[in-house]
Amino acid sequence: MLKVKIALAQEKVETREMLSIYKRYTKRQASAEEMQIANQQFIDILKGLGLGVFAVLPFSPITIPIMIKIGRMVGVEILPSSFIDQKNNEK
Repeated sequence: MLKVKIALAQEKVETREMLSIYKRYTKRQASAEEMQIANQQFIDILKGLGLGVFAVLPFSPITIPIMIKIGRMVGVEILPSSFIDQKNNEK
């Protein structure tokens, strides 16, 4: 649970940064690199929302790990980047 809490805290910080970049973009003050970072974070938010839908379904402790494994087998990462970075740091 502690690892999940750390990853969610990182997502919170990244999301605030994303919103700040989008706000500056509306004033034409954001660079292309910043927009790329913000768009990547937006994709992470969508990934998290997609997993959230499956979290409320019955048998989610079984289906979510299976979905992650199948996704990796076909080359699709369905976890947000903060959860991936956390796992790579452990290895």
